[in-house]
Amino acid sequence: MASSTWSGHLTFGLISMPVRLFSGARSSGISFNMLHRTDKSRLKQQYVCQADGQVVDRADTVKGYEFRKDEYIIIEPDEIKKIEPQTAKTMEILEFVKESEVDPVYFESSYYMMPEEAGRRPYALLTKALEESEYVAIAKITMHNREYTVFLRPHEGGMMLHTMYYAEEVRKMEGFGAPDVELKEAEVKVAHQLIEALAAEWDPEKYKDTFQENLKKLIETKLEGGEVAAVEKPKKLAPVIDLMAALKESLAQMEGKKKPAATADVEEPRAAAAKSRRGRG
Repeated sequence: MASSTWSGHLTFGLISMPVRLFSGARSSGISFNMLHRTDKSRLKQQYVCQADGQVVDRADTVKGYEFRKDEYIIIEPDEIKKIEPQTAKTMEILEFVKESEVDPVYFESSYYMMPEEAGRRPYALLTKALEESEYVAIAKITMHNREYTVFLRPHEGGMMLHTMYYAEEVRKMEGFGAPDVELKEAEVKVAHQLIEALAAEWDPEKYKDTFQENLKKLIETKLEGGEVAAVEKPKKLAPVIDLMAALKESLAQMEGKKKPAATADVEEPRAAAAKSRRGRG
């Protein structure tokens, strides 16, 4: 089993259970090393002192906070340890909220939360109670020199933990929201049909990183001494002039391609969905 990123106790009222967190997802992909173009030797990063130009070994570095231009206070590791809040080792559930009320924009990183042997029974109890309700747990935890608000939810019989951004960290975008336009009822109906024509069961295995696959092919081609072929670029798109015509043409292109029951006729969205379900049956 992979090493845990945090271990401590999850508390729920007077109930306490020892748990561990394991990273739930991580980015992957081809990585490159920086080389000297002339001799292809690998380059390495170094810390260089701005005062004397000397290279400084990592063992001789300390953390400093710039409180005024070019003026710093030194922060030692043991000083940071002294001020860790209780949430560094104890994750207390603060409240339960409806899952539907939490906007996914607040989610940051995902972790599997697994119980130690002594915590298996209360862990199972809390998981089952959450599974049978519409609620999720909100708690706080300290790790990586930060205190996070976290979201706990049941998943495949266990519990997932998601660290969350604080409200002040979520950016507000001026002008974001519904455009000031008037939509025709017929356009909305055809848009519903287009959605139904593309509706499918969620399967993450279907989706691949095409750019990474192309990078692998590029590397293989260069290793074999071949010529790198350019990927066909998309055609330049023009603004849609007739929205209804574009909707109907889009629907017509998918007709028979994925769900034969979907048609370009303007009909009630529910009726279109029912026809599609009969077609799939």
